[in-house]
Amino acid sequence: MDIVRLIFAILLPPVGVFLQVGIGGQFWINIILTLFGYIPGIVHAVWIIAKR
Repeated sequence: MDIVRLIFAILLPPVGVFLQVGIGGQFWINIILTLFGYIPGIVHAVWIIAKR
């Protein structure tokens, strides 16, 4: 399942984070980072998925 989350993290970072932690603080942080720049959103999403 982690490979699916990583693919979503690269294509749509908030979806990857949502699949990992649900709607919570990390999800909203990822949306803000993705709005500021696509790359920070990807980095944060991959970090969240790899951490757990």
